[in-house]
Amino acid sequence: MKYVDEFRDPDRARALTHEIRRLVERIARTRGGLERPLQIMEVCGGHTHSIFRYGIHQMLPPEVEFVHGPGCPVCVLPMGRVDDCVALARRPEVIFTTFGDAMRVPGSSTSLLKAKADGADVRMVYSPVDALAIARANPHREVIFFGLGFETTMPGTAMTVLQAHAGRVENFSLFCNHITIVPTIKAILDSPDLRLDGFLGPGHVSMVIGTRPYRFIAEQYRRPITVAGFEPLDVLHSVFMVLRQIAEGRSEVENQYARIVPENGNAQALSAIGQVFEPREFFEWRGLGSIEHSGVRIRDAFAAFDAERKFPVANLQLADPQACQCGEVLKGVIKPPQCKVFGTACTPDRPLGALMVSSEGACAAHYRYARIDTSALTAAAAVCPGPAPAALRVQA
Repeated sequence: MKYVDEFRDPDRARALTHEIRRLVERIARTRGGLERPLQIMEVCGGHTHSIFRYGIHQMLPPEVEFVHGPGCPVCVLPMGRVDDCVALARRPEVIFTTFGDAMRVPGSSTSLLKAKADGADVRMVYSPVDALAIARANPHREVIFFGLGFETTMPGTAMTVLQAHAGRVENFSLFCNHITIVPTIKAILDSPDLRLDGFLGPGHVSMVIGTRPYRFIAEQYRRPITVAGFEPLDVLHSVFMVLRQIAEGRSEVENQYARIVPENGNAQALSAIGQVFEPREFFEWRGLGSIEHSGVRIRDAFAAFDAERKFPVANLQLADPQACQCGEVLKGVIKPPQCKVFGTACTPDRPLGALMVSSEGACAAHYRYARIDTSALTAAAAVCPGPAPAALRVQA
């Protein structure tokens, strides 16, 4: 398929949904019935967004249930690191640059957006290269780029540091909060709270690291995983592939997103990451706690571009507000509407938790899309682009 509308074709959607139902019936017969729904975790926040946007969760039989994973890097940023960002941004000599969705993430008392309103020089950029350009244009100010994200955004940050090093841009530095996907999935699999049957692997991360790093999921934990694309038919096809593995008693790494994701990843991107970054011993995740080797830091060779070495950073570990249940949502223990403050004290306009801030956050996606009831529609209508038909109704 070459065009977007082909990935939203209603006939293919109907066929896939029918085959998914047949697979579920086959699994139920083999097991003598299902004691609980088959739980498939979509690791990536982009998949969560697609699932809710296109009503895919309502198209599947009730025996299949999505579990929303910690694949939104903005959402897992711990409160203490946000406070460190604000402290750096408030320094008079600093221009603090960041992606837009990170500006509204709440810290213990404020956010970068509020700090900007109070006078801090916080600027939204679209890439770390933009931040480097600001540094070159302001040689008498220290420009800090807030580096965050999984391996998807890590190569761009690494290459920018290499450019700064080659160009001797001494007033540019990086506040590094990049995180890695494999230790995170392992921590989830080791959690006693979850009973997962399979995974939809992250498409964007896999463009960089490939599919090989996920082999431990199939080989050690005996769980099937399918690296998935982001269009409606991508997600439906990936669910079908996971369920087919379960029905056939297999646990393998399969690649539905082969048009984009290579098995061995992107060699140039991985080389840049390896030059600039090394694993941290531990990194703190919002709602998940400290996970071994789940974050990276700047190597000693590029210490001159490390904001944590240039400036004092408290790096305190702070607990989320007691009313916020982002941690349970991130681990898949509860669904967003089960949080005590979802849609009341916590909304996209006034987020209490990080999962309500980013468009990839499970709570924000659920708030925006999942309250729309598509049960009156066919599977074809659910995946077709265009304005919502009048049959759509918002649940009370």
